[in-house]
Amino acid sequence: MAATPRFRNDASAAPDPESLRSDRKHPVDETLPPLKMFTSGLQHVAAMYAGVVAPPMIVGPAVGLTPKETAFLMGASLFTAGIATLLQTLGFWRIGARLPFVNGVSFAGVTPMVAIGKDRGHDGIAVIFGAIIVASLLGFVLAPYFCKLVRFFPPVVTGTVITLIGVSLLPVAFNWSQGGNATADDYGSTTNITMAAVTLVIVLALRKLLRGFLQQIAILLGLVVGTLIAIPVGITDFGAIKNADVVGFPTPFHFGAPQFEIAAIVSMCIVMLVCMTESTADMLALGKIVDRPADERTIEGGLRADTLGSAISPLFNGFMCSAFAQNIGLVAMTKVRSRFVVAAGGGILILLGLCPVAASVIALVPLPVLGGAGIVLFGSVAASGIQTLAGAALEKGENALIVAAAVGVGLIPIAAPEFYHAFPKDLLVVLDSGISTGCVVAIVLNLAFNHLGRKPDVETGTAHEPVKEPQAAVL
Repeated sequence: MAATPRFRNDASAAPDPESLRSDRKHPVDETLPPLKMFTSGLQHVAAMYAGVVAPPMIVGPAVGLTPKETAFLMGASLFTAGIATLLQTLGFWRIGARLPFVNGVSFAGVTPMVAIGKDRGHDGIAVIFGAIIVASLLGFVLAPYFCKLVRFFPPVVTGTVITLIGVSLLPVAFNWSQGGNATADDYGSTTNITMAAVTLVIVLALRKLLRGFLQQIAILLGLVVGTLIAIPVGITDFGAIKNADVVGFPTPFHFGAPQFEIAAIVSMCIVMLVCMTESTADMLALGKIVDRPADERTIEGGLRADTLGSAISPLFNGFMCSAFAQNIGLVAMTKVRSRFVVAAGGGILILLGLCPVAASVIALVPLPVLGGAGIVLFGSVAASGIQTLAGAALEKGENALIVAAAVGVGLIPIAAPEFYHAFPKDLLVVLDSGISTGCVVAIVLNLAFNHLGRKPDVETGTAHEPVKEPQAAVL
């Protein structure tokens, strides 16, 4: 008997019902069962928790707050990060990128905030909050114009920036792996680094051995197993749980009404422009990973969510919010693209901000354990950037030179942190961000080599020719 052909080309062939469903939702807009929604959202929270609480941990003592007041700032930062994340993922009107985008306290503002409020106590915090409000409202107004920069982000630029995002985050993972506090006696100890290595191996093994949903939450499972192993090792601190309140609310303007100083406002406006640049790059990166490229309207909504969240944040004693690139790596690794999963994470952040004792449970994860998982997460972002560059026609024109120069300049703050030490402090807000400097260099060189003075046929294929979208980096 002749074998039945696998494919039929005649008109009577019954089409696949799935192929006829025009109303099929994009994975970004799909909802998952409640348990999967919660655990996947919790995984996002675990990945970004340390990044949210670190800025208030630095700024609080620097301005002269007590440990209890600093802990209050940390809870407020979790609460406001949740609000900003919901604005970004769920959105309303023309606010929100509606992508699986996590928002939290931006590290870019730490240095200028310390300079503004150093040793000024509550007055220092009030001046910081006033400057954030003004800068955020200005950013909200500029968002419709700033988003038009997307035309200057062809694959040669986006690939470079995505790679720099991942590479720039890796030192954070290395610092966590050593213990997180360079002044501690056990910083860089064999115990800390071994725990990071053990966690890394556990995450890789779980990704290899597990299947389905358990494979998707391998990072969360790896953090749990690593934390359990860390308990007998002696690097898990239970002090946070003992001292935490069961219920707490970030009372509006707890440190007093915001104050407005011109110098502080200018500094935070610069920080806002840096955050908007990085968020634009992050949205382009995430859009490629989830197979929903970010257009001008998406970026405009995302920037409005960033800036509106930042403007609301000081009301509840939080700082400037921006995109968290580390969670892009989690999306790339797990391939869970639903924005509602990240929205669930935003809800968890709000609950953690209202329940300090619950937040302290997340804080049980030792930084070396988080660092081991972070190596995988941040490396996934860099891998996605490399995949984008693979389709960026590097053999054409001067594209390879653009990547070389932009990556080289972007790596300066990582490879030589003191390189710009003689420059004015205000400039360091931009120069100390390898993502921002590398992004600017890539855009300028792309304009110089591929647009100015070039014939249309030379330009085609570099800046405008459609390039096959890379798949998300997976292990």
